[in-house]
Formats: sequence, structure tokens, C-alpha cells
Amino acid sequence: MERAFTPLDCLLPAAALRACADGGANRLYHITEGSRDSFLPDYISGDFDSIQPEVKEYYKVKGCELIETMDQDLTDFTKCLQILQKKIEKNSLQIDVIVTLGGLGGRFDQTMASVETLFHATNITPFPVIVIQECSLIYLLQPGKHKLHVDTGLEGAWCGLIPIGNSCESVTTTGLRWNLTNQVLKFGTLVSTSNTYDDSGIVTIETDKPLLWTMAIKR
Repeated sequence: MERAFTPLDCLLPAAALRACADGGANRLYHITEGSRDSFLPDYISGDFDSIQPEVKEYYKVKGCELIETMDQDLTDFTKCLQILQKKIEKNSLQIDVIVTLGGLGGRFDQTMASVETLFHATNITPFPVIVIQECSLIYLLQPGKHKLHVDTGLEGAWCGLIPIGNSCESVTTTGLRWNLTNQVLKFGTLVSTSNTYDDSGIVTIETDKPLLWTMAIKR
């Protein structure tokens, strides 16, 4: 069976460290059928209530580290990120960004849990954490000014700014078709969805509170 090309093919081979959060190992196992040895994670962590027994055994035999984390106050994604940061520090790894594949599809509560992990991430790791699934990417912008290059050819048509977790009292942008100038973003007032880009190739965003950036990526 021919396997479709995915972001996994270009991102995982270049990764300094590869990890799966519990049931994410099931997904990795199934989508890499026929080439699993090329996509082995360094470790799998979680409470292991979601990973299938045959998947767990396969990766155990292949030498992948299995780390059980029983804390139910944090999601498996958050706990996996904590372990990742410790391993980065222990091994003095050179990291630019942490990319998470998955976590934005399926159950809505689990999608929101992925977003919530981005808020935890600011206290866990100094590295940017982005989440990608299918045609969507999310990244939590911290207060301040940000410059995004959107001229790589990998961008899709839409983008948005979501004031999740708090309202933003002052948001200013350039490079969008519908820009904001000292605008209040909050649910029940205004949320910037279904926006797109002008032709400049650069988007700037200045915000006074954490603000979720989301954008389409080409599949």
C-alpha cells in the first residue's frame, strides 16, 4: 500500500528528539505502516490508557523508552512536553522549535486541551511550540510584537487571531487583508477568523496579552 506524503516525512527525520504522547503512538504506528523503522520515537510517555497493547509491545521491542506518567491533573501532551524539555537539557541538544503533529482533530475537548498545553508550555520550555494537524497550524503569541514570514509557499489561504484564555485589549497588525489597529479582541465582541494576507509576505502582530495565531498550511 502506498503511503501518502505527510509533514511527518520532512519533520521527523530532522528531529533531534522524537516523542509520542500515549495514544499518539497508535497514530504513528498505523500511518507509517511499511516504513515504521524509519519513524521510531525516542520515547513514549503517558498513563498508557490509550496506547494499543500491540503498539506498545512493538515499540518496546524496538528499544523505544516507555515512560509512565500517572498524574491526572495534566494531559499526556503536557507531561510529554515536560519530559522533552528535561531530555533536551540533559543531553544539551540544539533546538530551534518544538513541533507537535496532531492534537487538533477529533474530540473538541481534546483539541482545547492541546491549546491549553500551549499556555503551560511557556512555563515548561523556552522554545516555541507549534501544533500542526492536516491543514491547520496554531501557535500562542506572547505579549509583545511578532514578525511572521508568510512567503514560504507552504501557507494556505486563511489565518486568524483567537483571544482564547483572556481578552486582548490592544491588538495591532500589518500584512493582513483585514488589519487591526489597537483593536479589542474577545469572545462576544470580535474574533479575527477567516482573515488572509496582503501581498507583502510579512505579518506583524502586536498584542498586550497571549493571543492564539492560527493559519492554513498546504497539505
